[in-house]
Amino acid sequence: MDHKVAVFRKEHFNSAHRLFCADWTDAENKRVFGACSNPNYHGHNYELVVQVNGYPDPITGFVINTKDLSTIVQEEVISRFDHKNLNLDTDAFKNLNPTAENIAIVIHNLIRPRIAETLELKIRLYETERNFVDYPA
Repeated sequence: MDHKVAVFRKEHFNSAHRLFCADWTDAENKRVFGACSNPNYHGHNYELVVQVNGYPDPITGFVINTKDLSTIVQEEVISRFDHKNLNLDTDAFKNLNPTAENIAIVIHNLIRPRIAETLELKIRLYETERNFVDYPA
């Protein structure tokens, strides 16, 4: 087939985080990150949309089996980040500020090795209903 198709999988996870730079004063962190720099952390109900683009297989008709995609997202993302403090409970953000941008990049890098190289992968992460990021852009 010569028709490219986008397949989407939507998942949710809840995580706490704090945006801050350890080398900065509390005042500087507050100025740049506002309430997101609260030393006691804060949480989000993240909505994750994983998009896989490609050509349907001539036999199965799938770009990717959505059951397989669901398993990948559960194993690589949800199990690592759901109900966790991203700063304290995850290796990915021990030394990386857990901004929505960085979370999306980390998710992409976790999932990418498990998706066929012939397929394109895009991550959309909603931090709030109005704030979201796409990676790659």
